[in-house]
Amino acid sequence: MTNLRIGHGYDVHRLKPGRRLVLGGVEISWEKGLLGHSDADVLTHAVMDALAGAARLGDIGKLFPDTDPSYAGISSLKLLEKVGHFLRERGFSVVNIDATLLAQAPKIAPYKDRMAKNLAAALGVDAEQVNVKATTEEGLGFTGDGSGMAAHAVALVEKIR
Repeated sequence: MTNLRIGHGYDVHRLKPGRRLVLGGVEISWEKGLLGHSDADVLTHAVMDALAGAARLGDIGKLFPDTDPSYAGISSLKLLEKVGHFLRERGFSVVNIDATLLAQAPKIAPYKDRMAKNLAAALGVDAEQVNVKATTEEGLGFTGDGSGMAAHAVALVEKIR
């Protein structure tokens, strides 16, 4: 039996004027932000779900239910730190993460390295283990028309004990 496990994460949030836009723990000045119980960081949420899936922890809805007022407005990086702790408790180590943001705007190229570093730092891993990229989806669907943003992530973890 292999000690490697892969997980896939997906998350989506609606865009709304008057909200902060936080992606990968980076606050981006823009006309809209993501709507959600926490800071609605769609990229970090997808990463958390990928890691939770790889370690058979369920998903972020199970780990951090939106019915719990203690998570209202919380930084998703704080929740990612907790996921990292859960992984270590179960004997898992992060091998790598690859995450993709689906959004028509704003352009995130200037922020991708900071996002990867934030995600890595929250997990206590090297930034070289985390890749962040984006696509616009050519104006198609809810991400293309600016109604929302989505993110996919895959994570490879290794059982070390």
